Amino acid sequence: MTDVSGELVFRRGKQVGKAVYQNRPLSKAGLSERLFALLFSGLVYPQIWEDPDVDMEAMQLGQGHRLVTIASGGCNILAYLTRSPERIDAVDLNAAHIALNRMKLEAVRHLPSQGDLFRFFGAAETRHNSQAYDRFIAPHLDPVSRHYWEHRNWRRRRRIAVFDRNFYQTGLLGLFIAMGHRTAKFFGVDPAGIMEAKSLADQRRFFDEELAPVFEKPLLKWATSRKASLFGLGIPPAQYDSLITSGDGTMAAVLKARLEKLACDFPLENNYFAWQAFARRYPNPGEAALPAYLEKRNYNTIRNNVDRVAIHHANLIELLAGKDAGSVDRFVLLDAQDWMTDDQLNALWAEITRTASTDARVIFRTAAEPSLLPGRVSKSLLDQWNYADGASREFSARDRSAIYGGFHLYVKQTA
Repeated sequence: MTDVSGELVFRRGKQVGKAVYQNRPLSKAGLSERLFALLFSGLVYPQIWEDPDVDMEAMQLGQGHRLVTIASGGCNILAYLTRSPERIDAVDLNAAHIALNRMKLEAVRHLPSQGDLFRFFGAAETRHNSQAYDRFIAPHLDPVSRHYWEHRNWRRRRRIAVFDRNFYQTGLLGLFIAMGHRTAKFFGVDPAGIMEAKSLADQRRFFDEELAPVFEKPLLKWATSRKASLFGLGIPPAQYDSLITSGDGTMAAVLKARLEKLACDFPLENNYFAWQAFARRYPNPGEAALPAYLEKRNYNTIRNNVDRVAIHHANLIELLAGKDAGSVDRFVLLDAQDWMTDDQLNALWAEITRTASTDARVIFRTAAEPSLLPGRVSKSLLDQWNYADGASREFSARDRSAIYGGFHLYVKQTA
């Protein structure tokens, strides 16, 4: 097979760059943006870090709905299928995420059972997963995605072999969490110790006594003051600037507040995001809540609905521009707008407004707490939407992933 991986990296880096670049190449800000685009050209999110349960409730997602979403790690797309929407169009600029999403869909279609699906995407150290890929998934994958997973690194290991170990410890996000663990251990704290907690009070005690003091260390404050320190969370320079407006103006304080919510606001048995952050794995079946697509009760519904998903390696604005007026009922933007210029925001919302059905809903998250649309998107566009202020605050508080400052819901104005 011809090795086109270099070409793929170049192409997906170029795509990401179009979304990120806002400054001159040789300026300090421009160099930071280009470093981020290079890092973001590979796998970033092995799993998504937005809570799909909150998403589905906020959208009032149901049968017959036509949904457009950003793909990311794909856990959200499969969760949405539990509500049996008519169609899901998922887009992403990152070719690694496209390959992951397409592989997940074929795994749902062709792995023999729900147990096999859990072993592949839910369990760690399952050493025959790459064999299951070869037998059941690879024959059905498109050539580009198959090449991605079968490309060999300098050790001659195929990418798909990461599923024989712990896939969720890979990608920029997995490496960022690993670095967080190493940093805490450098200061004498093992974050996994919180998994011994038996109650919210125990979780609070562990955070206050063990984790919180780490954020007061001068070395950590210095390190997190560098924008590149958060590239592992998929946070580009422009989003860093927005994020730091929270708290006391230091990134250490912002990160402390977000980790406090993750550690203290939800029982561990209900929060698989905390399991990934602290235990570095998903719970075993019956041990605690799992992502919706890995719960046994949802398997048949998801498998029956999987053909309703289309994955697009495309720009969201361009995808919407190709759709008919009034043809989309639900829009999921994740945190993509934090990356955008005012011109890009207005172009996006012009297409959202044109393609929105009469009862359309838009959800998104922001690094900072407030919605970023007022004052940046034209009044003539925003006047066609109602901002659900109280509901947005409630959903933000209930978002178990805990890393965003705000969750936002906009509902189309009725005539």
